[in-house]
Amino acid sequence: MRFWTLSTLTGPALAGLLLLAAAPAALAQTRELSAQGELLDRVVAVVNDGVVLNSDLDAQVAAVTERLRQQKLELPPQNVLRQQVLERLVLQEIQVQRATHAGVKISDEQVNAALSDVAKRNGLTLSQLPEELAKQGIDYASYREEIRREITLNLLRQRDVLQHISITPREIDQFLEKQAKTPSERNEYNVSHILIAVGQEATTAQLEAAQRRATEVYERAKSGEDFAKLAVTYSNSQTAFDGGALGWRKGSELPTFLTDVVGRLKPGDVSEPLRTPTGFHIVKLNEVRGGSQQAVEDQIHARHILMKTNELADDALVQQKLNALRDRILKGEDFSGIAQTNSEDPGSASEGGDLGWAGPGSFVPEFEQVLASLKDNEISMPFHTQYGWHIVQVLGHRRYDNTDELKRRQAMEAIRASKADEETELWLRRMRDEAYVEFKS
Repeated sequence: MRFWTLSTLTGPALAGLLLLAAAPAALAQTRELSAQGELLDRVVAVVNDGVVLNSDLDAQVAAVTERLRQQKLELPPQNVLRQQVLERLVLQEIQVQRATHAGVKISDEQVNAALSDVAKRNGLTLSQLPEELAKQGIDYASYREEIRREITLNLLRQRDVLQHISITPREIDQFLEKQAKTPSERNEYNVSHILIAVGQEATTAQLEAAQRRATEVYERAKSGEDFAKLAVTYSNSQTAFDGGALGWRKGSELPTFLTDVVGRLKPGDVSEPLRTPTGFHIVKLNEVRGGSQQAVEDQIHARHILMKTNELADDALVQQKLNALRDRILKGEDFSGIAQTNSEDPGSASEGGDLGWAGPGSFVPEFEQVLASLKDNEISMPFHTQYGWHIVQVLGHRRYDNTDELKRRQAMEAIRASKADEETELWLRRMRDEAYVEFKS
């Protein structure tokens, strides 16, 4: 059993915001006092008003080395790996500083929830996690802080990047038109890629050097050299230490600039370097698999009346009121009219309590459980959910082909996902270019 960071557990899209949890044994060894009483540590990089320490670099190199060995990826030369890890630590420090200045804070409850998820994924309870980490030489307190930092940076990315990605109805229409004409868009692709980054203010000489490096890496990959090793050694992408793996993506979820390239590749092929604002990309298509398009679901049409407790009305009184309303409806009064004047659901009261047609997962479990027990036109007894007390009436059931609506939702998610990778790389490059960074020999 081996514990990695949340980004590793949740997929390549998030990988790289942090490296692995620090290797405490290596960290302790590097920071121990020498016989003369001097601290065996030094600054290896100044980043704005912060620093990267040699001890942190050593610890991360040790952790990354262990990870690559476990993945059976060939290690690059040690000096190359150290430079890659150092650049990643610099980017991490820049993001941490930005999160601090932006006031992004993570509560202990959020950290505990994330750690519970890590424990669950490894077949443990949260209380068992510290002991299991100790067996692997990982200090629990340090691990908690690494998780807190990773959540912080994920939230920063959502705030600065994902929330600013806008998608217009026209983009969705164009996406669907293209998808209809391109059957391969229905497939899923296992893709890896290498980025030779170029700064936004790069000189002509720097651009030419990056292009030469990209061409060299492409030729080596095309000749059969291990793509994952090349990614670890040369890629500036946030997936470098995953061997460049982007994982399985639907054709529509690939980064925008890769869509046409991947469509022309066969499994095992490597693309020529592709120039984008972030640099030069080299892409390898590993595998392809087909996907299903039709979505038929069982839907229920329902309406409800919601009432909430307050200082003047406790649970018993609210139930009594709902029972009285139910009796009036059963005696012939209009459900819609009663809902309009009595329901406290701001989303449906003006519509007479009508919730429309809804598929599985549309409501909280307690609400769906009651719906499943009712026949058409039957009205429930009062019941409680996290929102308050309800009575609900089922108006009908149907089997519905939700493919078109699902396609539009999926199109929006796919467009957002395809923009997110490149926008994140641009965001990181921009922050890196704007930061003051001085490497210490």
